[in-house]
Amino acid sequence: MHREELPDSTGAAADDRGVLRFLTCGSVDDGKSTLIGRLLYDTKALLSDTLATLHKQAQRRGLSALDLSLLTDGLVAEREQGITIDVAYRYFATARRKFIIADSPGHVQYTRNMVTAASAADAAVLLVDARKGIVAQTLRHATIVGLLGVRHMIVAVNKMDLVEYSQAAFDSIASDFRTWLEQHPSLHVRTDTIPISALEGANVVERDERLAWHAGPTLIELLEQAPAHEADAQAPLRLPVQWVCRPSQSDFRGYAGRVESGTLAVGDAVVVLPSGRTSRVAAIRIGERDLEHAVAGESVLVQLADEIDISRGDLIARADDRAPEPRSAFDVIVCWLGQRPLESRREYLMRQGTRETRARVRQITAHLDIETLAWRAGADAVEPNGIAQLAISTQHPVAADTYESLRATGSFILIDPANFDTVAAGMIR
Repeated sequence: MHREELPDSTGAAADDRGVLRFLTCGSVDDGKSTLIGRLLYDTKALLSDTLATLHKQAQRRGLSALDLSLLTDGLVAEREQGITIDVAYRYFATARRKFIIADSPGHVQYTRNMVTAASAADAAVLLVDARKGIVAQTLRHATIVGLLGVRHMIVAVNKMDLVEYSQAAFDSIASDFRTWLEQHPSLHVRTDTIPISALEGANVVERDERLAWHAGPTLIELLEQAPAHEADAQAPLRLPVQWVCRPSQSDFRGYAGRVESGTLAVGDAVVVLPSGRTSRVAAIRIGERDLEHAVAGESVLVQLADEIDISRGDLIARADDRAPEPRSAFDVIVCWLGQRPLESRREYLMRQGTRETRARVRQITAHLDIETLAWRAGADAVEPNGIAQLAISTQHPVAADTYESLRATGSFILIDPANFDTVAAGMIR
């Protein structure tokens, strides 16, 4: 297999480039899949057999040009109906950076898929149809992006070719969105607004003279500059225990897990939560190698100086005032993913990090009005795709952070114990 030669663009380069995870979102038919296809095409990320398949599909459908949206529409049914109903992931690179992109659906009934895409994203590209302007689903997705802690949003006013690349049309949409964002300061989202045409490739990777009035960067330049959720060495240490390694006929005992934040070094004083027992780090290993220290993002095996009863789901933190206080009552925000409504007083399984315990919904304190995007006090149930504030209690204490302070240990999922379906993605407040 070889890559077809395409016109020069940003190309691929060294392996030491950072990775940015971003999603595309917005209302249905705003051109999300086409935009991703354009990014893949213009950055030379397509194999020749993929391009050959696109050519055949275009001929079969009587199209005069390639339908780049088919690069992310992975299901036969969605192709035939002209909509994307799953979350499709694709990968590409430029000379400066590597990217993981997620194409999330635009229909209201698939909002949960968009939540899945946003939960691990560093940035979001929110598409707006230049003909339609800001619509309700645009604002819903912008709200979810903000709630899930995605701090950089690029509002891409797409289909500028259909409004003759009008600066007035772009300026009107940019002004409308800026006004809405000023009315929702709690979202804490940095926003850039740019005009593009995904179909014709204008201002996506290459500049276009028809958008000469736009002096700002192209979409790819904004993505290359966007900040990622990189490991923070200054953050508090959080190491959820995934596995206890205790070989038979051996005194060895190690605790395996991924350092979610902070750093860990031999000799450090640590506390194991929720028990509160303390010890010191005796050794750190990755495979057969002994390390003096480990940093966020590394999966390690840790030995402690003392024999402590530690199980999967426990949390190793530094023994200082930044260790979380285990508790059994939480105020949370959830995006409801279940097919049936969430009901107050219902019991679920809560999985936070590597810890799993039973949790009961004590009260639905507020729900997000999907039409007005305002929080409404109380509710008896939360419908599928709904967003709500809950008060929950857990059967056993959980050592957790707020989602705003530490994403990895401030998030959780709820599981229906009857069928083990994941029914909610949650953020601890």
